[in-house]
Amino acid sequence: MKTIEVVAGIIWKDGKILIARRASHKSLPGKWEFPGGKIEYGESPEIALERELLEEFNIKTKTRAYFTTNEHQYPEFMIRLICYHSDFIDGHCSLTDHDQTVWCDLEDIDKYDFAEADIPVMKRLIDG
Repeated sequence: MKTIEVVAGIIWKDGKILIARRASHKSLPGKWEFPGGKIEYGESPEIALERELLEEFNIKTKTRAYFTTNEHQYPEFMIRLICYHSDFIDGHCSLTDHDQTVWCDLEDIDKYDFAEADIPVMKRLIDG
């Protein structure tokens, strides 16, 4: 079964974290996730994250420290989710693969219905 390597950002702005809800025309519709995207051949995860966030969300970020990696088996594919803390620098979210974004307080993040691959990341954030 195919493994898809994806990088995601835990993007911080004014003490809040950016999360995004997947649009109805995408896989896992309505599920929340940490924004990011696929790593292209020859690209570092850090560079891929900054590129994906600019392309998909129209926001400029600075990748900071590695946070965690989670592998999850969905029925059709395996995902390897590599997560980094990132700082929001500039921009206004424009949406293509998502239909909503929220700047969320850490204490409220578990109130959102996250995609299964993102749940362990969210729980680790809460646990510190």
